[in-house]
Amino acid sequence: MHRSRATRVSSEVTGNRLRRTAMDMVVKGRRFDVTPSIRQYAEDKIGRVTKLLDTMIMGIEVELFTERNPAIENRSVAEVTVRTKGHFIRAREAASDMHSAIDLVADKLERQARKLKGKVVDRHAGRGSKAPMPALAEPGELAAAEPGIVKTKKVEVAPMSAEEAILQLELLGHDFFLFADESSGDVVVLYRRRDGDYGLLQPVNA
Repeated sequence: MHRSRATRVSSEVTGNRLRRTAMDMVVKGRRFDVTPSIRQYAEDKIGRVTKLLDTMIMGIEVELFTERNPAIENRSVAEVTVRTKGHFIRAREAASDMHSAIDLVADKLERQARKLKGKVVDRHAGRGSKAPMPALAEPGELAAAEPGIVKTKKVEVAPMSAEEAILQLELLGHDFFLFADESSGDVVVLYRRRDGDYGLLQPVNA
């Protein structure tokens, strides 16, 4: 696996002073040789999201890899996880070549970043800050050739409203999301219905 780390600098205004903050971007390859030109291309394309979210971003991880199955038409895959103050954004795109895959995932990230910037509430205004929420398992991560539990993953359950949970689910691209209802304290599951709406699974005593 090939890794490279780029440090991008963003600006934050504090009072009358301009403070410079460093944000790391990690580019790594899996079954793919990350050449200097590909690395620079990924950093430039994915780095566009920093212009939208600026100091909200705490880190970006880019993974470039090639699917093993030669029968797959679009074998070049680009996956990106953006960690912000309070949310995760994840995007995955595949194409016939890595440059195209990076272009597609950069466009998808930009759309998600605009959605986050337009909807996220400022949690520092009277409510206190909350720890960033961990990403749940990737779609397909729990799949197995034979039925059975193949992996157990522990996640932190953050208190939030249903509206915030919907936003987080959309940013992660998942079909379900586990969170603690901020009004009741109950751990509930938000899921995406086949008709495009959302549902909540709430616990009751048997």
